[in-house]
Order: sequence, then structure tokens, then C-alpha cells
Amino acid sequence: MSTPGESRREPLRECVRLAVECYFEHLGSHEACGLYDMVLGEVEAPLLEAVMRHTNGNQSQAASVLGINRGTLRTKLKRYGLNGTSGR
Repeated sequence: MSTPGESRREPLRECVRLAVECYFEHLGSHEACGLYDMVLGEVEAPLLEAVMRHTNGNQSQAASVLGINRGTLRTKLKRYGLNGTSGR
């Protein structure tokens, strides 16, 4: 089984699937809890960082790229401590 981050490019969906399967393999006999929020947190923060870099910190443009309103974007940036993310 391949793992996320290998040199070949894989669709994002496949990378997420592989990462979650790897998580379950390493979990062993322990019970999974809060997986949904954990995965969203792991994906959402780098997504926001990349979009903010792409838009040079322009929150209106970033919100448009993401398909969310600027207020929601500001809330998410604050949640992840990315308020000053500008790509510089």
C-alpha cells in the first residue's frame, strides 16, 4: 500500500483515504474517537494557508476561491491562528 506524500501525485481524495486507513492501522486495538473533527482540522488549516498564500492575503479573494463568505473565512483563520497569513 502506498502512503500519502510519495513522489507520485495522487488525487486528494485518494491521499485522504490512504491517510485514514493508515491511521486505523496504527490505532490497533484502541478505539477511534472524534475522527471527523480531527480530519477536518488536519485538512482545513493547510487548505486555508495555501489559499491565503495564493491570494496574497486578500481575504475577499480567498473567500471567493473557497466558496465561503468573508466572515466565515475570518472565523476559520482565527480558529487556526492564521490571521496574519499573507504568503509573504
